[in-house]
Amino acid sequence: MSNKSLEERISKSKDVLRSDLNTVRAGRANAALLDKVMVDYYGMPTPLKSIANISTPDPRTLMIMPFDPKSITDIEKGINKADIGINPSNDGKCIRLVIPQLTEERRVELTKTIKKMGEETKVAVRNLRRDVIDKFKKQQKAGEISEDELKGELEDVEKIIEAAIKDIDKIVAEKEKEVMEV
Repeated sequence: MSNKSLEERISKSKDVLRSDLNTVRAGRANAALLDKVMVDYYGMPTPLKSIANISTPDPRTLMIMPFDPKSITDIEKGINKADIGINPSNDGKCIRLVIPQLTEERRVELTKTIKKMGEETKVAVRNLRRDVIDKFKKQQKAGEISEDELKGELEDVEKIIEAAIKDIDKIVAEKEKEVMEV
């Protein structure tokens, strides 16, 4: 594994973290909150965003307009089943989700969840580091690279990992700030 493929895998890990953090409810309407909602549509589990239009008419409301009006009750069931902590209100044509203001206790709880997600991503990045280091050491043992080249490669890997961990900390800090905003 080269340093370039290491950076690509780290980038993918950070993208996964960002998408996971988008599903954390921060007291503001965000369509990403519904990304993992699956609806039983004609017997097939279907992502909500592929059978309905999701919009945010105001900062605290999500409006879901189904492409097929007959599917509105299935969508409502899917939202309840996803357990996102918001009860949908159905007016027969669309579903509205009013995002409640977060309590201080809930904000603290969410920041713990966010930190945990960040730590899991850091662990994944550190596992990538271990894999790369093992690969370089095997190459050195096999005589494919010299000890000096090994040392240089290991220093490069450490720099890449340090930068990635700083980025992850920054991503987590931004989301924590968003959640703690009243």
